[in-house]
Amino acid sequence: MNRPLHCSLVFAWMLAFWSQAAETKPVSTPTPAGMATVPAGIYRPLFRSDRDAKEVAVKSFHLDVTPVTNADFLEFVRAHPRWQRSQVKRIFADESYLTHWAGDLDLGPNAALLARQPVTQISWFAAKAYAAWKGKRLPTTEEWELAAAAGFTQIDGTKDPEFQRAVNRWYSTPTPATLPAVATGRTNCFGLHDLHGLIWEWTSDFNSTLVTGDARGDSGLERQLFCGNGSFGATDRANYTAFMRFGFRSSLKAGYTVHNLGFRCAKDL
Repeated sequence: MNRPLHCSLVFAWMLAFWSQAAETKPVSTPTPAGMATVPAGIYRPLFRSDRDAKEVAVKSFHLDVTPVTNADFLEFVRAHPRWQRSQVKRIFADESYLTHWAGDLDLGPNAALLARQPVTQISWFAAKAYAAWKGKRLPTTEEWELAAAAGFTQIDGTKDPEFQRAVNRWYSTPTPATLPAVATGRTNCFGLHDLHGLIWEWTSDFNSTLVTGDARGDSGLERQLFCGNGSFGATDRANYTAFMRFGFRSSLKAGYTVHNLGFRCAKDL
């Protein structure tokens, strides 16, 4: 074999090897600042119709370590005046939108405290717009529930007695008039703060199981949620905190704002 041909064959073999290696080597995505990576897992819906899957595979994703704060949201409305309190269209937020602020760009006399608190009185539309501004999105219900199911020390929070006691205590305690600052509580094993015990949080598909008298596809879910039948058909009848979240989400509309309802952002890997 002459030398030029030999060199060409070796180069072609090396190129093919490198190409195959590039195809098979997994691409690692660095975790963005202020976010944690939630590994892939299985979500088991609390309620489902006969047509729905018993288990939902959730891909790994990034999630904000803390809820979005008033200071964070103030930056957003400065950049996008149409989301300021006096400018927002009523179709996108009800009359209580950001009413705990002193003005469009003024957090008020307790600004230093309010700045560290999670932003609330925020509609789904506003939360979605903020997430898009950050190059992120709202987490799905499956993603949020998967992340929130992790305990202090292990991924399966049901096997973490201390976590279970804390969760039950949190959901049995009314929201205080003055919210604590974010990140004052203990993190779960993914490094996430405040998924329980601080505020409720919007999800991208909060109304995916809308239980109303006019819901054509609820397969009897509406009847199951009344009185003693409330746990009938549920995957975990003892998980009353999940019932509370399910009931709360089902009561919302995208333009609603609530004094203890905020959000955090997610991002694909």
